[in-house]
Amino acid sequence: MKIHLKVWRQRNEESKGYLEDHTVEADEHMSFLEMMDVLNEDLVSKKETPVAFEHDCREGICGACSMVINGQPHGPDSGTTTCQLHMRSFKDGDTVVIEPWRAQAFPVIKDLVVDRSSFDRIIQAGGYISVNTGQAQDGNAIPIEKSRSAFAMDAAECIGCGACVAACPNASAMLFTSAKVAHLGTMPQGEVEQSTRVQSMVKQMDLEGFGMCSNTGACEAECPKGISITNIAMMNRQYFGSVLGSEKSV
Repeated sequence: MKIHLKVWRQRNEESKGYLEDHTVEADEHMSFLEMMDVLNEDLVSKKETPVAFEHDCREGICGACSMVINGQPHGPDSGTTTCQLHMRSFKDGDTVVIEPWRAQAFPVIKDLVVDRSSFDRIIQAGGYISVNTGQAQDGNAIPIEKSRSAFAMDAAECIGCGACVAACPNASAMLFTSAKVAHLGTMPQGEVEQSTRVQSMVKQMDLEGFGMCSNTGACEAECPKGISITNIAMMNRQYFGSVLGSEKSV
């Protein structure tokens, strides 16, 4: 199958970007990243600069494969990362536009690669649990309801890819931040620091330049792991409760 590509090219953050036209012969069984590999092999054979894009596990786990494909983060298939997207989702002769994440907090490094270290700093602000040293307590000594542990595990599925930010018209990181707050604070071990954690992580999120949430739901719709916006509502309640109900603030 022949695919016409319009790929975003940008030398660095300061340079002006543009869409570059290419045509690729792809097999319908190829993954999208394998198709990009074919494109780069063709460019290298012509002694041209290959397209820079991120990838790592190619198994839908790491969240590195950040691309906006025809206006949708990770492409047209729901619940799918770019590396899991296959060319059978397209038709022979289709034109595919490939762009990087668009957000002030995700500056372009080169071509389709963006700097997502802002997510790392949000996690560093409160993404930890303090424990006393010594013998670890037996796991069975803390009974936890199934619904509670399931909620925490659902939130923990967030892979930090940034699709929620790319999909949001305000480039908000509320879904990502709330997922981290939920999975760390829902279990008993994380409840002790939850009030300071939610304040610290929300404060860092604002410092990074992410936009505010306007409840459009686009983040949940485009999240490859189906993280629910219920987490955002929970984080808002915890944040206002920690600020209004405690004198200790960050």
